[in-house]
Amino acid sequence: MTSATPGEAIDDSADLLVVGAGPAGSAAAAQAAARGVDVLLIDAAHFPRDKTCGDGLTPRAVAGLHKLGMSSLLDDRPRIRGLELNGWGVRQRVVWPGADHFGHYGSAIARTELDDAIRQFAVGQGARMLSGAKAIGAQLVGGRIESVTLVHNSQRKQIKAKHVIVADGVRSALGKSLGRTWHRDTAYAVAARSYVDSDLADSAWMGSHLELRDPQGALLPGYGWVFPLGNGTVNVGVGALATAKRPASMALRSIVEHYAAMVSDDWQLTSPPRAIASAMLPMGGAVSGIAGANWMLIGDAAACVNPLNGEGIDYALETATMAVDMLTAQNDFTDAWPAMLRAEYGTAFAAARRAAGLLTMPQTVPILGRPGIRSAKLMSTVVRVMGNLLTADDADLIARAWRTAGRVTSGLENRPPFT
Repeated sequence: MTSATPGEAIDDSADLLVVGAGPAGSAAAAQAAARGVDVLLIDAAHFPRDKTCGDGLTPRAVAGLHKLGMSSLLDDRPRIRGLELNGWGVRQRVVWPGADHFGHYGSAIARTELDDAIRQFAVGQGARMLSGAKAIGAQLVGGRIESVTLVHNSQRKQIKAKHVIVADGVRSALGKSLGRTWHRDTAYAVAARSYVDSDLADSAWMGSHLELRDPQGALLPGYGWVFPLGNGTVNVGVGALATAKRPASMALRSIVEHYAAMVSDDWQLTSPPRAIASAMLPMGGAVSGIAGANWMLIGDAAACVNPLNGEGIDYALETATMAVDMLTAQNDFTDAWPAMLRAEYGTAFAAARRAAGLLTMPQTVPILGRPGIRSAKLMSTVVRVMGNLLTADDADLIARAWRTAGRVTSGLENRPPFT
């Protein structure tokens, strides 16, 4: 079934209502529908639609697409071997480390294409899709959602549902109406991306600059990226870390343009930046109120974003699977869902949030970055952490040390992830 068109009748109930048709919501809808669940997937937008993102896929995200059954989506996309790190006069290429668990390559694809492809895959699995339908509130009884209020074609409609998965992104309007609260005392990100024509759009390396400066030369607490999309275009963007105490107040458009000019020769850029868009990202599970008796938040809505690089597509795909599994495993998600996310991601997020908090202070960036980028072994460790390539099954020294740091940090925090 295709997206509902104006005047088309849709059922006013579903076993599972999924709000948000990005990677998290569409992946959840696809997997639930494949198991025979009656699924209605809704989104406020009409697809294809743009989404502010770096468009890069780590090996973990690529593995998530393979598990979903969409491995062919990336057949004509670059197979990215790793990161080319730059800063303080040093350039170092780091092959994806410790990627045996996921596969050995990353990739990149514009969210305009990625999100629409996963959405269409969900419809192909049997999910019903309603575009242009904005969820504006829910009716709850005893913590259970009985129905969700939509605005579709300027009319309000009530959709009854046995279960609701909320995947409406970083702002999560429905999640907020259900009590989701973003706690900005831990690190969050502000980022901007653009598209630029490039003669190196088929590169096997993602570019990353750890020494990010504004047009006046001031060092910023963030990094720049260049991700090859394989279609004559690269995604050029910048991201900066911030907290409530140290907000990131910067002119992102001018910084993106300045950064594009800086990397123009290296990446053989042949056009000025276009389609510049920016966003703020809650990260590292810095939210509470993410579940109720029959509903749960997943992906970006649950702040499942890596605090060190803003990457969240792998978490989107993983939390989709976890949420669908929980539909039949639990009768009440209120405590079970946050507990599952803490068990899966809590220690890693806690450690990464603390590290990201340190990096919000510009003076710490050169102290850590200047000697660090000269060490191939240390940069391999950094890429492994930033690329989400550590798993609960890894037992090497680096993995054990990172988990230990996370447990210690969690014990020191007033508000651990997902609380």
